[in-house]
Amino acid sequence: MNPIAQPLAEATIDLTVNGRQVTRTVPVRRTLADFLRDDLELTGTHLGCEHGVCGACTVLIDGRPSRSCILLAVQADGSEVTTVEGITPPEGLNPIQQAFKDHHGLQCGFCTPGFLMTLTGSDPDDYPDDGAIRELLSGNLCRCTGYQKIVEAVRDAWGRDGP
Repeated sequence: MNPIAQPLAEATIDLTVNGRQVTRTVPVRRTLADFLRDDLELTGTHLGCEHGVCGACTVLIDGRPSRSCILLAVQADGSEVTTVEGITPPEGLNPIQQAFKDHHGLQCGFCTPGFLMTLTGSDPDDYPDDGAIRELLSGNLCRCTGYQKIVEAVRDAWGRDGP
């Protein structure tokens, strides 16, 4: 009699989240976004489309912007994950956050964490002008701002003059 192999239902993952070592046993089908929000209570990572299109769930994995709604938590095993909660210094806002505030680059705020994480994980030298900045931000959807104030905030945070 051959026993049928049972599919793996849970796995233990070990990762660093916002500088803190985390080890948890998770269902193998839990998304990274759900793990961050539900297991670690880091609710700044938002879920919009849950298809990787809107960008609201963007986090940094090993320093690179990644869509946490289409990644499984087990795929982040061994990685360093940074959420929007992890980019704010103790003394206040970081330059990108401050620029969003100063230039009114947010309205309802739902998409803002995704924009902030995309920008945090990007090299300003790779985006020399407004067209390149808009291209970078094209993977983050906002239904409120019209993007102009966001582009102005990015220019300010990156020490750039107008177009």
